[in-house]
Amino acid sequence: MAYVDWKLHCVKIGTCNCPYGCPCEFMGLPVHTHCNGVEAMEIVDGYFGDVRLDGLRTAGCFYWPGPVHEGKGTYVPVIDKRATEEQVEALFKILGGEEQEPTTVFNIYGATIDTEHDPIFAAIDFACDVKAGTGHVAVDGVLEATLDPIKNAVTGEDHRAIITLPTGFEFRNAEVVSGGAAGYAGLKFDYKGQYGSMWEVTYGPYGIVE
Repeated sequence: MAYVDWKLHCVKIGTCNCPYGCPCEFMGLPVHTHCNGVEAMEIVDGYFGDVRLDGLRTAGCFYWPGPVHEGKGTYVPVIDKRATEEQVEALFKILGGEEQEPTTVFNIYGATIDTEHDPIFAAIDFACDVKAGTGHVAVDGVLEATLDPIKNAVTGEDHRAIITLPTGFEFRNAEVVSGGAAGYAGLKFDYKGQYGSMWEVTYGPYGIVE
């Protein structure tokens, strides 16, 4: 099937309330009875048809009452307030799973969400240094997350770990870090020292672009 030509080359950060590694990445069940977390991305360069999306950011916090694949999730999306009307429409189509295969990351996660709050248009403070293992995202009154390197319990030095998923739909390689996050609007939670990850990736209508 032919789709509108689009691409998102972006850096992403994510964190959830499971311990380092996150069982989801290994087809396991969540450590807790529920899953809370935050994810955000900055588009390094991107487009949807003739609409450029360079530099825009998105974020959101989420909740699932059990394993993600069982659904019944809740999502609070945030869209960069700098986006023009055309850019917002383009982002909605991409993030909403339009003009792409059902096996893309946006459709797979979207299928697990039963309740999606109205999008919040706000300034998104975002930073991500994959090599350093540090990242941060904040939306005033909505969400916040901070990622730092995991520390060796004996030496105190940075402990680097990487998850490699050759057929992954969200990433192929992700740096595993220590994450803490809080949700303030729509979803309320607060945790520290749990699973965090960050990666650079390019998405298109057929999934990850190698």
